[in-house]
Amino acid sequence: MRSEDVVLLFCSTGTLKTRGRQLYADEGKDRDMQACWGKNTNVYATNEGHVFVRSPSLIKIPGYTFVHYWRFPTQLLLARFIGAHVVDNLLARGLRVRVAVRNLAKGAALRDARPHYASKLDCVLIADFAEATSLEEAVAGVDGIVHVASPLTYCVQDNEKDIILPAINGVKSVLKAAANAPQIRRIVITSSFASVIDVNRRAPPHFTYTAADWNPLTYEEAADSKTSGVVAYRGSKKFAELAAWEFMEKENPTFDLVTLCPPMVFGPFVHPMARLEDLNDSAAKVWEVASGADPMPVARVPLWVDVRDLAQAHVEALLRPQVGNRRFTVASPERFSYQKAAEIIVREFDWGKSRVCQSNAKQEIDKSYDLDGATAARELGITYRSFQQSVVDFVIQAVGLEASQKGGERSGI
Repeated sequence: MRSEDVVLLFCSTGTLKTRGRQLYADEGKDRDMQACWGKNTNVYATNEGHVFVRSPSLIKIPGYTFVHYWRFPTQLLLARFIGAHVVDNLLARGLRVRVAVRNLAKGAALRDARPHYASKLDCVLIADFAEATSLEEAVAGVDGIVHVASPLTYCVQDNEKDIILPAINGVKSVLKAAANAPQIRRIVITSSFASVIDVNRRAPPHFTYTAADWNPLTYEEAADSKTSGVVAYRGSKKFAELAAWEFMEKENPTFDLVTLCPPMVFGPFVHPMARLEDLNDSAAKVWEVASGADPMPVARVPLWVDVRDLAQAHVEALLRPQVGNRRFTVASPERFSYQKAAEIIVREFDWGKSRVCQSNAKQEIDKSYDLDGATAARELGITYRSFQQSVVDFVIQAVGLEASQKGGERSGI
């Protein structure tokens, strides 16, 4: 028996029965898990009870204790800012990780920055993420996939060609490649709060978005040449995620799916970064604040999550059997504004007061709606970090990077 195949360890004896995709303790005598779950399910007797391999994804057995995670030998990851944190989280758990990259030099830099994990981390070059055939080699031998890569740009010439179709085709190619790899058990896809929010919603006076909500944008509206890049981006996230769920319904693959819908993502970076100009959009906005931007950036939404918490959510979504085929909104309960970021920087850094814009115009934080992050916290075991910790940890890094770019510390820091 391979240790990575172990799904559940029942530490006491008892009788079990199935109901749909659930297991229940029962007085009956149906212990034949192989008959219940097919030839790929094996039962191993131990002194402590029974070890079940490839058990169902939803478990409810009162009075039983069990190992909560699938233990996969190899994961495939496609990503950068968020994905690098997911890589570290997976490696820290002793798992092998294969990273799909467009540039082998960047993949090598990612691996070289983690010398202690060199034997557990490898990279594979993907010529075209929109082609399933390009991913067939990458998914060979992996047991789970985390797909984070997706176009993020508001500067587009052709909404459909430049952002909507690449997002949809990227998701479809991953799913199609995985469908030809029967050992894959789960795929986790990073969607976005953009696929959830209805920007025109005004009633009731206060409401909470949940994973059950979808933005009402039509494909035609998103693709329209008169539609802004921001709206097209919201459409790309919605229709890429919908394509994933439609694939699951129509193709009924052997793996299951989890999608995560975060709002703005802040926090430190762990992927190779040589220039401040290479910061992702959300981090760049915080750096603008730290650099004295006047006027200060204005947040489109007041909702956010720390990248480390989001990375943990991805890994928990991948490894927890009971959350299969679920959609989660992952968000801190704390609201943010860029003025709040400015106040943190001024308070926490000696140079902050002389450098950060001290505007008298107060940025109002929209409190007309909430986003349910509590369900993800409960189901995925996440404790959200504070906005202060997220900002401070990032700014410390960014200041160091600025100093290295300039060959020394900047005046005033």
